[in-house]
Amino acid sequence: MSPHPRTLLHWLLVPLACWAVPAHATLHVFACEPEWGALAHELGGSLVDVSVATNALQDPHQIQAKPSLIARSRSADLVVCTGAELEIGWLPVLLQQSGNAKVQAGQPGNFAAADYVRKLDVPSQVDRSQGDVHAAGNPHIQTDPRNIALVAAALAARLQQVDPAHAAQYAAAQADFAQRWQQAIVRWTAQAAPLKGAAVVSQHKAFVYLYDWLGMKEVAVLEPKPGVEPTATHLQEVLSTLKGAPARMVLYSAYQDPRPSEWLSKNAGIPAVKIAFTVGGTDEAKDLFGLFDDTVNRLVAAGAKP
Repeated sequence: MSPHPRTLLHWLLVPLACWAVPAHATLHVFACEPEWGALAHELGGSLVDVSVATNALQDPHQIQAKPSLIARSRSADLVVCTGAELEIGWLPVLLQQSGNAKVQAGQPGNFAAADYVRKLDVPSQVDRSQGDVHAAGNPHIQTDPRNIALVAAALAARLQQVDPAHAAQYAAAQADFAQRWQQAIVRWTAQAAPLKGAAVVSQHKAFVYLYDWLGMKEVAVLEPKPGVEPTATHLQEVLSTLKGAPARMVLYSAYQDPRPSEWLSKNAGIPAVKIAFTVGGTDEAKDLFGLFDDTVNRLVAAGAKP
């Protein structure tokens, strides 16, 4: 059977169309975490070429400054990271090794998302004996969609600064995203209303911004200190605490070993809830909107009961 003439014409024209498209997008964006890569795509579209240093199944604290990452940062026009010391163990080395002057700290090509939001859990004093404590406050700002909105406005302004030729397109994309995002926040907030006041346990102190948004109460953390793996003794202490003050669920991030949460789930009789934490953390969290759709759905399914 011979191919349909229109189909044949399509395949003849595809190579020509490929030649017509520039080989590289206008702006090279190097994002430290998937959420900022996704946001850069929302605001830049075809104007940006985005590479992401980490994936959702990696601990963003514990990344190696590999040659492949150095090469990508060397060719970047804009580096977009969380900041607030989340990448303190690897990003400074990466930027130094890149030799790329325009993305060094303090330059327009270096963007730290946490600079544009109100930080929670800011310590009164920094003592490394207390574990992985961040002097600037808790860095996991992406778990509150209101923070995403603030970062989006700031990132759009930065894109306009480093790529002024396309400023109008970035501004238009930001306005469109802001409208869609605000509508989504209203929907998510309403959907999660039954969770307000719910007592919850966290495996790692990763969800303080999520709890702040939804009015949930963290009553225990499975890690005895931030970044320190849960011990059997500490798990037993948490279990004893919950006998006097029950929690509705225990939360852990997709990149974490689920066994401590599963142990508590079994012994305390509460659901263990895997949270995507960033884009790609679950099959449903394919983009920023899917990330919060999935997060709210999982929380409501597990804990929206008196």
